[in-house]
Amino acid sequence: MLETVWLIPLKNLDDDARAIKLGDIAGMELAAGQEDFVGDPFKMMLMGLEDESRLPYVIEADGAAVGVFTLQAGAATLAGWPDDDSAWLLRGFLIDRRHQGRGLGTQAAAAAAREAVKLTARLGGGQAGVVLSVNERNPAGKAAYAKAGFAETGRYLGGSVGPQWTMYRGFGD
Repeated sequence: MLETVWLIPLKNLDDDARAIKLGDIAGMELAAGQEDFVGDPFKMMLMGLEDESRLPYVIEADGAAVGVFTLQAGAATLAGWPDDDSAWLLRGFLIDRRHQGRGLGTQAAAAAAREAVKLTARLGGGQAGVVLSVNERNPAGKAAYAKAGFAETGRYLGGSVGPQWTMYRGFGD
């Protein structure tokens, strides 16, 4: 049976709850080589809290923090998308190494896309979907995103750690 994932928006928490979640994030572990694809989860979440365009989330399953990601408005070209404003950028997505291989990444990526639909409706940004880039050396990540409904749209050569695939999930998909 698949576990249910919950998305916890860090910016919506009070100071005490946010501090607890940040402590959970500080204890997350990356799999070998994963640091090439994502940065330190704790630092990513702190950056997201400081930047108005970024909305950082904790992914929870069975009452435990199992991963993080950020949705960012106005930055889709960072994933090789042709413009910044027609899509949310899904960035810094990771599942703690101790929780990988259980389908949580696929569930969380699909949940992030559903969350982006709600954000667009609430904030009125006009986005029509979510875009991300996944490194060509990360076939497991690419497969998880594909299972979550993201389709490959092309190759992106602007990544700092080598060629990436741009993947997109429209709100109607």
